Amino acid sequence: MFDPTDLYRLSGDVPELTDPVLLYHFDGFVDAGGAGRLAIGHLLGELEHRVVATFDVDRLLDYRSRRPIMTFDTDRWVSVESPEIALHLVQDSTGTPFLLLTGPEPDREWELFTAALGTLATRLKVSKLVTTHGIPMAVPHTRPLGVTGHATRPELVTGQTSAFGKVQVPGSVAALIEFRLGAEGHDALGYAVHVPHYLAQAEYPAAAVTALEAVTRSTGLVFPLESLREAARSTDTEIAEQIEASDELSTAITGLEQQYDAFAAGSKRENLMAEPSEMPTGDELAAQFEAFLAERDEQRGD
Repeated sequence: MFDPTDLYRLSGDVPELTDPVLLYHFDGFVDAGGAGRLAIGHLLGELEHRVVATFDVDRLLDYRSRRPIMTFDTDRWVSVESPEIALHLVQDSTGTPFLLLTGPEPDREWELFTAALGTLATRLKVSKLVTTHGIPMAVPHTRPLGVTGHATRPELVTGQTSAFGKVQVPGSVAALIEFRLGAEGHDALGYAVHVPHYLAQAEYPAAAVTALEAVTRSTGLVFPLESLREAARSTDTEIAEQIEASDELSTAITGLEQQYDAFAAGSKRENLMAEPSEMPTGDELAAQFEAFLAERDEQRGD
């Protein structure tokens, strides 16, 4: 039996913490609109932080499935972008410390990785583990983004309603952490932000704002969100301009709005998961938005 503590290395002095929250997100699983990735990146970009532990990526990652970028200059290799799974010690806007774990989702040794995180959570006296990501849903961007909460104990997500019944989906390390560590007595919860399916492949800052607001409600952590909200407003303005210029897009969005409003008013439909065959011109809607976003990216690159 391998020792889970062999999977990570503590970096420098690890301070004594009082019931910190551990926020985590891994790149590689479903994350519509980049909700989790943008949220975590925003926190690391805005808040003071330092690395307190790193994981052995040579054991956890399959380099041939996601090759690191190397730079060649004239006649030699000059750099490599080595992947990292790191646990950061961060301070929120009020100076409250919390932990943030991020990096690529492990390809292998999921059970041992989860056990290793459990030992870290115990050692650092973590009060709760929280994750967030985006999922594509048949909803319009003109309505408030929904959130599906899930937790090891129902009272951790009180006030949350679910649009889902019992479903089977491909697993993820994030979900396994919640499942396994919950069984060991740790409090763990997560939030899936409902992202319009036609924006699932784009960066949608509004989803990251919604994700961090959900984390704040459940943890009390305070985050600086103004720049992220400004990015969300800018993106929504660009989307509105694209819709106004296309009768087809306007019609499709109107159809989504009518469906959303019917559901919100008590429709008998079971959920709002994205099902393109049931959506009004859903394929055309997604295709046009992809073209729009590609054009926007080209313009920004000029």
